Amino acid sequence: MAFGRSSRDRRPLEPVTLKILVAGGFGVGKTTLVGAVSEIRPLRTEERLSEAGRPVDDLAGVEAKTTTTVAMDFGRITLREDLVLYLFGTPGQDRFWFLWDELAQGALGAVVLADTRRLADCFSAVDYFERRAIPFTVAVNCFEGADKFPTETVQAALDLDPEVPVLMCDARDHSSARDVLVAVVEHAVARAERPREPATT
Repeated sequence: MAFGRSSRDRRPLEPVTLKILVAGGFGVGKTTLVGAVSEIRPLRTEERLSEAGRPVDDLAGVEAKTTTTVAMDFGRITLREDLVLYLFGTPGQDRFWFLWDELAQGALGAVVLADTRRLADCFSAVDYFERRAIPFTVAVNCFEGADKFPTETVQAALDLDPEVPVLMCDARDHSSARDVLVAVVEHAVARAERPREPATT
């Protein structure tokens, strides 16, 4: 009589690892979101803002900010036993954009964090992922005192395709940030499974 292998003999599942970018404008909460969900101590490359950077760093709306990411943030979260996400937070200022192409290599998808007080700051990130056909979701980080708008209004203001998910979130909250990452994975998988339109000649 054949018996199945005991639980002791079963090999542990080899998890699928996926790369997700966390992008958006300066001071929108990228470092905060990565730190809120990471199950490891996040790697941060923050430096203090200096007087020399004031002419190029727009602090309107985030005057209390004293540090900035100069390379990337890195964290990891296990969504399921067989699914692990590696998170790469991008720098927000234009002068660090040369790093984005390296960080985007092999990414399944991205989160574009938005702040309704500085919505135009995420236009560049939206354009970047659209041009490279990288699936992304927009997550509005609901700062205290910021005006709240329906997701449809944000989608229209950013001129997004109807298929791009828009969510409200609190980047400081583990569950809220995790929901955003789940939405990115689901959107990327749905896009990958969609039949491609035949090429026109």
